[in-house]
Amino acid sequence: MNSRNVPIRRPGIPGPVRAFILALTLALTAAMGGPVHAGPDSGRDRLVLGLPLEPPNLDPTAGAAAAVDEVVYGNVFEGLTRISQNGTVAPALAESWTVAPDGLVWVFHLRSGVRFHDGSTFDAQDVKFSLDRMLAPGSANAQAGLFQPIRTVTVVDPLTVRITLDRPVSALPYLLGWGDAVIVAPESAATNATRPVGTGPFRFDNWQRGNALTLTRNDTYWGPAPRLKTVVFRFISDPTAAFAAMSAGDLDAFPNYPAPENVSQFRTDPRFRVVIGASEGKVILGINNRVAPFNDVRVRRAIAYAIDRQALIDGAMFGFGQPIGSHYTRQDPGYLDLTGLYPHDPARARALLAEAGYPDGFSTTLRLPPRPYARRGGEVLAAQLAEVGIRVKIENLEWAQWLDQVFKRHAFDLTIVEHVEPMDFDIYGRKDYYFGYADAGFDALLAQLNAAPDDRTRLVLLGAVQRRIATDSVNGFLLQSARIGIWKADLDGLWVNAPIAANVVAGAGFEGATKTGTGIGERRQGRGLPWGAMVLVAGLGLLIVVASRVGIGHLARRLGGHALTLLAATVVVFVLLQVLPGDPAAYMMGLNASPEAVAALREQMGLQGPALARYFGWVGDLLSGRFGLSYTYRVPVGQLILERLQVSGPLALMATVLSLAVAVPMAVTAALYRGRPADVIFSGLGQVGVAIPNFWIGMLLILGLSVGLGWFPAGGFPGWQAGAWPALKALILPAIALAVPQAAILMRVLRSALLETMGGDYVRTARAKGLSRSQALWRHALRNAAIPLLTILGLQFPFLLAGGIIIENVFALPGLGRLVFQAITQRDLIVVQAAVMVLVFAVVAVGFLIDLAYLAVDPRLRGRRS
Repeated sequence: MNSRNVPIRRPGIPGPVRAFILALTLALTAAMGGPVHAGPDSGRDRLVLGLPLEPPNLDPTAGAAAAVDEVVYGNVFEGLTRISQNGTVAPALAESWTVAPDGLVWVFHLRSGVRFHDGSTFDAQDVKFSLDRMLAPGSANAQAGLFQPIRTVTVVDPLTVRITLDRPVSALPYLLGWGDAVIVAPESAATNATRPVGTGPFRFDNWQRGNALTLTRNDTYWGPAPRLKTVVFRFISDPTAAFAAMSAGDLDAFPNYPAPENVSQFRTDPRFRVVIGASEGKVILGINNRVAPFNDVRVRRAIAYAIDRQALIDGAMFGFGQPIGSHYTRQDPGYLDLTGLYPHDPARARALLAEAGYPDGFSTTLRLPPRPYARRGGEVLAAQLAEVGIRVKIENLEWAQWLDQVFKRHAFDLTIVEHVEPMDFDIYGRKDYYFGYADAGFDALLAQLNAAPDDRTRLVLLGAVQRRIATDSVNGFLLQSARIGIWKADLDGLWVNAPIAANVVAGAGFEGATKTGTGIGERRQGRGLPWGAMVLVAGLGLLIVVASRVGIGHLARRLGGHALTLLAATVVVFVLLQVLPGDPAAYMMGLNASPEAVAALREQMGLQGPALARYFGWVGDLLSGRFGLSYTYRVPVGQLILERLQVSGPLALMATVLSLAVAVPMAVTAALYRGRPADVIFSGLGQVGVAIPNFWIGMLLILGLSVGLGWFPAGGFPGWQAGAWPALKALILPAIALAVPQAAILMRVLRSALLETMGGDYVRTARAKGLSRSQALWRHALRNAAIPLLTILGLQFPFLLAGGIIIENVFALPGLGRLVFQAITQRDLIVVQAAVMVLVFAVVAVGFLIDLAYLAVDPRLRGRRS
């Protein structure tokens, strides 16, 4: 018998390996800590809200993203005034105010006894600091331009502030009620983006980025005590995941539900109630007034006549929404119903096009952002415009592309977008705004409105502003978005309408629940897993094992080659990402921010300067382990990636273990009984597993085991601090969904390798010595057939680590793949660069480990290597 075919005996475990296993076991044991007990959780003073968008940061004074106000406005932060649910102005930190007859001097009288969450006292100095900071040169406040008429802010006494204006602004109390004008303390202003400190009824507790944010009751609040002790905002952007989370009972409410197509199902479910309110969202067909033929008002009016608003609402929004005739919502003061100004009249539209010189119509492009209302609405509008001869080509863009091409560079003909800022008609007076409207008459009306001496005059001028915009058909005014709320049946006190983008929960609670509560809904926190220590112990132990088996010289050569690979990857990744279009500052600031505010934010984020200097700075951060600061979240990138790896790493390991646990027995059985029913059944199951998409498996698991039986959560991740079992339980269904296709692939590969190996000379020799077919397979063939199995595992694991983004989206998991996708969408390039480098490192490391595994399963390779 050839020496190469000598049956392989299983060696004993070497001493270094035993030491490594012991060290890793001790680290894992320490990581799990003691037993973690969950307290009673009836949910009576704990509210879990679903939101479709996660805020980029938590400072409403340094960004215009509506998602920021949806979490912190009225909950964490307060202004001198507040906007109530019916859209009126009410006192907040200011008890009252007076205005001089000329409208230039406003005096605000502040509440006494108010404290910030950190214990510092609120007084007039905080008001002066907040307003001066907003108006300072280089301010990143998106609405700073609205407050430019403020000349001085004077502290009269600790509870009195005088604001002097350059010109009258009758809407000053309303503007001071916006989230952009909340009052912050000098001591905490710099860190409000990550740890907000306000005067509101709730305090910031923690933020698991990509998953959930938690607020707790402020027991020293100056106003009525909130009914709730804890409020959790869960961020679920995928409509399917939102439906599953609500149906499974994982959420108590979804105030701005993103899937109108599912509303009818909730209407018939007695556990829920559907609440339809009004929002400030104005969905418009944006028209580039700068370019032909849209610089001709007759063409714009023809478009207005061609639009059937109600058909659009029924077809694209499933009937939710109300038609609008101008850039104004129905609940705002001074609203005029101008929907009859341009009724649906295709014949009139064709006549106007012919009058403008386009009797046969023309071709144009409609560039759409990614939100469902835009994509669905674009299809309906394209069909309506085609009826009058306007041939529309649709181009779908991601949000960062839309901001770059449409909003920033004005490279578009038509677009559809929703403006959610309240009373934002002033954008029609900006000459550099994306739709390019310029009209001296409108500018004069705007100036008169800003100087209106009383409410009666202001209402008249508001009507004139609306009519001017509508008469000029600046844009196609489509609909006012409905605010669709899905609540549990015993929940009350949430906002029905949304005069501003906010979810004020101070008055929310469950029927029968008391205000004080007894800690219901809390869990005694277990110790989080010390991932850094675990990785360090495991890494050092592995290096000891490897050095003892292959020699220090070979190990040094391999590590040096991998280091060069990583260095080359840094160059490639950095260069490729620099050519991506999109501005992260513009993404964060939103549609209503001034160019000056965007430029100031770019400077603060460090986006200026030569590319080479930024590259070396980034590489230095990588080598130091800092990875830089996220543009979006304003926290160290390393912290973000570590948070996501705590989800993606265990998920990938669980999926790998599950796939091996399923694939190996099936492959061995199929190989042992080749051609028999067991082989046919398992081979068929393997083909089915390869063919079925994992996201479909995930949705079936959610519908069956979460929504139907309630055994598992439908999505989300509680964090390891909640205990090992709750965290692992949240990963079981996604791990199964990921493991099924991988197990099918492994089974097919291993079966083929086993059948080939079983035909080898050494197996026939072993059989001749008296071993059964099963014994020969398990003792000899399986080990030699493991080489291709390890190769496939080496390819699968990096995919599972970040390539499970679809599964992470279906189950709303804050994993690494979802982080990369969000960072690309938000143009948070420094996060993308670091995350991609982590994945490159994972590929290199897994390849290195697989190479070591080859040596472990086949001693002949160790002999060649030595």
